[in-house]
Amino acid sequence: MPSDFIDAPSTAYYHAHADRFFAETVALDLTPLYAPFLARLPVGGTILDAGCGSGRDARAFLERGYTVSAFDASPSLARLAAAHTGLPVTVQRFQELDESERFDGIWACASLLHVPLADLPDVLRRLARALKPEGVLYASWKYGQGERQDGNRRFTDLDEAGLDALLQTLSIWTPLTVWTSADRRPDRPDALWLNALLRRTVQR
Repeated sequence: MPSDFIDAPSTAYYHAHADRFFAETVALDLTPLYAPFLARLPVGGTILDAGCGSGRDARAFLERGYTVSAFDASPSLARLAAAHTGLPVTVQRFQELDESERFDGIWACASLLHVPLADLPDVLRRLARALKPEGVLYASWKYGQGERQDGNRRFTDLDEAGLDALLQTLSIWTPLTVWTSADRRPDRPDALWLNALLRRTVQR
């Protein structure tokens, strides 16, 4: 079955619940996650917020002086994020990303987790191609293993072993650091996230 049909329910979920999702996530303080990512970018560099959701992080990067682009697969969330950030937010899926050496950094916070596992190698190649040489990707997944359905959304969960196995199939990424963190939402104290900073490998 084509992946378009596999992850379409997740997009439909965010379309139907965009206002609630925006309200629940827009004010979360992710400063501790920004720090290691931004430390590896040039001052005022270019960032793509890939799967930007509420636009919370895109706005935070703008306020810190970076040049920011953003996309989201949900038209409703894209409209809310555009209003929140003042940016034009493209309606696009990861599988449609087609940029070449444009960004110093790509921020994919809690967004790649909706990409089917079978699509992740191609999506990670697309992300690498969109980065400038030695550009940096931040990505996070719910901590776990395998694919699952949760209500109307589907998730790909990863742990350290799963991420390592995925990266072993790709020569385009050099892991910089991988760590776990707690969910920033106060009603989910037991939820864990896998965070990764990856550098685009320069092919010689």
